Amino acid sequence: MSVAGVIPARWASTRFPGKILTPLCGKPLIEWVWQRAQAATRLDHLLVATDDSRIYQAVESFGGRAVMTQPDHPSGTDRIAEAVRDLNVDAVLNIQGDEPLIEPTLIDDLARDIEAAEDWDMATAAAPIQDVAQIAQSGIVKVVCDQRGQALYFSRAPIPFARDLEADPFDETLYLRHIGIYAYRREFLEKLVRTPPSRLELTEKLEQLRALHIGARIKVIVTTHTALGVDEPGDVALAEAALRQAGLA
Repeated sequence: MSVAGVIPARWASTRFPGKILTPLCGKPLIEWVWQRAQAATRLDHLLVATDDSRIYQAVESFGGRAVMTQPDHPSGTDRIAEAVRDLNVDAVLNIQGDEPLIEPTLIDDLARDIEAAEDWDMATAAAPIQDVAQIAQSGIVKVVCDQRGQALYFSRAPIPFARDLEADPFDETLYLRHIGIYAYRREFLEKLVRTPPSRLELTEKLEQLRALHIGARIKVIVTTHTALGVDEPGDVALAEAALRQAGLA
């Protein structure tokens, strides 16, 4: 099976426009993500899908491969589908462009799972929530799964909802924080982007709910690797400190 990794990278961002090119320890954010993804061993292709010439030029300047896409895609998933339109691949990974510490082994695990099991349409990842305060934070997406590890629902709300915390104290094995990386079988990706955003997706602002709405079988890999996303200017110093602590900068 041939696998492509695509990093969607648009210029516009509600909280942090142009963050993709923000310098972290002397290199733009997108270059850190590219280098981490390039360290994965199971990708046959790696490219950045962008809507902005500044990002395109930056990627090309550090030796990456960029593809220009239309500016009006409703989600990163729609953008990567356009980017791989002319690639002969069987599966596609959507690698978030704002996570400079994405774990290459997690990319490989997702690629391996989507290759190995034909009954999955998609695969994604989640990590146990260990801080009870994060359950109520809308910026942290939660996921609940069945006994096979198949996603039942994703939400910004606390799921599962503990009706009586005194009788049922916090159990970290119940609460999973979704990590925004996806692997798609090619045929399902094409079906997904032909489908208009669902009411669930528009309500929660979560593109994976479009997939669930049309019956996707989504495998959730539970990992200890928690992503560090750069969502706003205040995250830059945190990301730089994490890169240094990891010995990468």
